[in-house]
Amino acid sequence: MGKENQYNENGFIPLHGGYQKLLSYKKSEIIYDGTVHFCKRFYTKYDRTIDQMVQAARSCKQNIAEASMASGTSKETEIKLTNVARASLEELLIDYKDFLRTNNYKEWDKTHPYEKRVRELNRDPEGNYETFRKGIENENPEICANVMIGLIKVTSYLLNRQIKRLEEDFLKEGGLRERMTRARLTQRNKEQR
Repeated sequence: MGKENQYNENGFIPLHGGYQKLLSYKKSEIIYDGTVHFCKRFYTKYDRTIDQMVQAARSCKQNIAEASMASGTSKETEIKLTNVARASLEELLIDYKDFLRTNNYKEWDKTHPYEKRVRELNRDPEGNYETFRKGIENENPEICANVMIGLIKVTSYLLNRQIKRLEEDFLKEGGLRERMTRARLTQRNKEQR
């Protein structure tokens, strides 16, 4: 359901939904798909780490969507769920860093040429799994993990900005109760004329 279907022009419930258009959601979808692929390749079938990593990636994606849909009636829920998405990404980031460390691979620093390339690819707002496939599905596990780390860092940054914006919007516009009160007062004023 898109934003256009989530709005009542005459009501007090604001425009909400449309998470598919959020850059943070698009990136989280790439992270989820990439994590599923990564875990299938580099962990043994019954390794509990697979479930942990896939669930953390899924949690990020799903909480962004749920936050967006809840935003119409609860800014508090929207902020909390967006933060859960960010926290899930942090857990996943640690798993990828653990993979590199325990397998004697290096995490790329900002000057690494491949790191620079990942940053370039991350700037494309229309980027999707195909954009990153060469890195995510590379035969070198160090490259795969570092590409995923780059995606996670960018998505965490986007979620940080999203939370800050949600906070600013709440301070400016208030929550559902304030909108309900304003709508009721406006309706009373119309009726008294």
